[in-house]
Amino acid sequence: MKPVVGLTGGIACGKSTVADMFADLGIPVVDADDLAREVVEPGQPGLQMIVDEFGKVVLDESGGLDREKVGEMVFNDEEARKALNAIMHPLIGAAGAKHMMAHQDSPAPYLLYEAALLVETRAYEAFSALIVVSAEESIQRLRLIARDGFTAMEANARIESQLPVEQKAAVADYVVTNNGDLDSTRKQVATIHEQLVTRFTAKEQA
Repeated sequence: MKPVVGLTGGIACGKSTVADMFADLGIPVVDADDLAREVVEPGQPGLQMIVDEFGKVVLDESGGLDREKVGEMVFNDEEARKALNAIMHPLIGAAGAKHMMAHQDSPAPYLLYEAALLVETRAYEAFSALIVVSAEESIQRLRLIARDGFTAMEANARIESQLPVEQKAAVADYVVTNNGDLDSTRKQVATIHEQLVTRFTAKEQA
């Protein structure tokens, strides 16, 4: 099995931007957010499980999952969030394993798994290494306002609802600082990639 490196970060820190940079270097990326959409598509068991738990109010006009509505329902409701996670996490884990197996023939020396809650759920402990993408809080706030149309108060609430980026970085093997200078971010990614290739190649030869 190829080594799998976890990639995470704080909200609006740019982990998807960083994931794209690794993809440009030939590293297959499995995105947990894509998996989360996949497992609740119409006809999938995950969609019915969420409807059974929360009611048909979670469906949009076409019968698909209204992710924004579900997000609003669980944001300030700890019990609802736990119920949703109990449904989603096993489904995403199974889908992720399936996608990882599909990449075993890739010439890449490792795979990347991008997800938001790797540290909070301690899932990072199962990976060969962990990369955390960080950004200054003021930049996170500006990105949320620009990207999602949040007010400053809403942006702050989203940031404060998450584990601080500093705590994520504290358990990381590698940290990418992504404050907006993409050239700087790309150089950091290239350096980490080289270190990972060396690390995993040496382990294969050991």
